[in-house]
Amino acid sequence: MPTESRRASGPMAASAARTRRLRSPLLLATAVVLVFEAAGGIVIFCARLAYGVTPGETLHVILGIVLTALYAAYQWRHWLRVRPVRPRLDYALGLLATASLLLTQTSGWALGFTWWQARGAAADYAPAVSALHNIGSMLVLTFVAAHVGAVLQRARRIDGDDPGD
Repeated sequence: MPTESRRASGPMAASAARTRRLRSPLLLATAVVLVFEAAGGIVIFCARLAYGVTPGETLHVILGIVLTALYAAYQWRHWLRVRPVRPRLDYALGLLATASLLLTQTSGWALGFTWWQARGAAADYAPAVSALHNIGSMLVLTFVAAHVGAVLQRARRIDGDDPGD
């Protein structure tokens, strides 16, 4: 199945296809929910550490479920377009981002299950799972940002807009 950029001819057509992909409603929704999840997670982490409370926990759990669905849909479409894996920095960073998100979402689902069982009472989270979730979250943000940066830098080189050329 040919991709948009492979069907297009020339750097201008590839650039236009990339611009359309970067404005995709699915990508934008996934990014917005990821940002809210990250901000909410930081608030929960700091508030729990400083005050022993977890504000916004219900919203964080609900958005985590939404993020799982959005990311799965986005990643499936993305993989169909970029497969097979190639030995490039942007691919390696994308795989690390996906692996860390999988780790974070899996630990989040485990924490969400504990939260659901507690319903209204203070949930007794397993420290190892909570730590895995917190560290995984930081890895997700790091590798997603690095992946997007590497993809955009590669695109600039291909399009001839890189001042280093």
